[in-house]
Parts: sequence; C-alpha cells; structure tokens
Amino acid sequence: MRFAVVTIFPEIFEAFKKIGVVGQAIRDGILEILIFNLRDFTTDKHRVVDDYQYGGGPGMVMKPEPFYRFYDFYTEKFGKPHVILTSPQGDRFSNEKALELSKHENIVIFCGRYEGIDERVMDIVDEEISIGDYVLTGGELAAMVIIDATSRFIPGVVDEESLKRESFMDGILDHPVYTRPRSFRGKNVPEVLLSGDHKKIELWRRKEALKKTILKRPDLFMKKDLDEIDKKALMQLVKELMKDAQ
Repeated sequence: MRFAVVTIFPEIFEAFKKIGVVGQAIRDGILEILIFNLRDFTTDKHRVVDDYQYGGGPGMVMKPEPFYRFYDFYTEKFGKPHVILTSPQGDRFSNEKALELSKHENIVIFCGRYEGIDERVMDIVDEEISIGDYVLTGGELAAMVIIDATSRFIPGVVDEESLKRESFMDGILDHPVYTRPRSFRGKNVPEVLLSGDHKKIELWRRKEALKKTILKRPDLFMKKDLDEIDKKALMQLVKELMKDAQ
C-alpha cells in the first residue's frame, strides 16, 4: 500500500517513517510512504504556497495551483489516487474508517495550513477527515494518525491475533493487561490469569473489558450487540457486584 503526503514541512515525517510498526512495515516492503514538499510544485522563485483571502479577513489561504500541479504529476506517475484532506470539517476518523481506507492501494493526503486551502482544490479531493473537534496548526499530525491507524489493517503489519484483541475491534475497549513482576507495591496480578484455565481467563478478560467499556465509554456499550460470552461475562460481573454490596 502506498501513502503520499503533501506538506510544506516534510521534515516532520522523518522519524515517523523510521520507528515502530510503520517503520518496520516500510523496511519489509509492505508499506510505502512518500513525502512531497508542496513548494516543489510552485513556479515562482520564492516558492510561495499561500496568498491573501479574497474578500478580506485574517490569515492566509493555500493557493490551488501547487496542489493541482502535484496531482497531475502524481496521477501520471502512479495512477489516480484516493485523495484525503485533513480538515476539522471532515468526517470523524474512527477504527471503522481506518479499516475502510486500508482497502485502498494508493492514498494521497493533503496537509492543510494557515486558514485553509482554496476551495477549488476540493474538486480533486475525495474526502475530508477530521481526527477530533479541535484545531491543529497543520494537518501533518492528523496525517500521521491516519497512516498509523490505517496501516495496522494491512496484512503483515501487525500480528493478526493481536489485531483481533485490540480496543474497538469488536465495539468495546480492551481488557486490562499484566506482566512481571507478579506482585508490585502490594498490587498483585489477578489469580485467574495464573490459573492456566483458558476458558476462565477468556471469560475474565471479557468481563473486565465490558466493565471498562461501561464505565469509560458507555456510548460504545449501548451500541454493542451482546453474544453468548458477553452475556456470561455480564452475569459474572453482576454476581461480583452483588457480592461486594453485601
């Protein structure tokens, strides 16, 4: 899968491309991330990418010409991409959206700056995506979030079994996890995890995941369709709560 990012600050992505699962996926040839400097697609000697707003107003607006020159260059070389604009007015990014994007082979991300991008650029944008209801100084961080989350769904980037168990994969948060030491500052690893009984462990993990979701993200729990193990886990949770109340 190929991501191409268009930015006026390409150096921001240098470390991102080298570390973690993204860096390993690039080294393994599973993922390709190309970073393009928008200024390389200007024609004036000062490589200007922004200008004043028509109609007045504070701040500068990114010019349409460099984006179109990039798009023509890229399409001729790699074929028509799926173009994303990082924008606070876009659809909210989610695990489901990351999975959807992972089905594309060729994605371009435009990183906005200043007061935004000339509206005429929207003719070559397929969708706008927001990573949250707040304003960033630019779209570079949002682009990294989109790439990181989406790349995890590409076969070979993350272990398939680990992916299945991650938060949000089946609509609930992940269960608590523990490692050595067995006892730390008076806090012990739950005995069930040391039992070797895989059925009990799975039920405990499900119960704790549901409890965490109910307490921290009730909105997710309300949308969840309960299966048999969910019902058993909830019954166990209720029994524990009743016992604690006595």
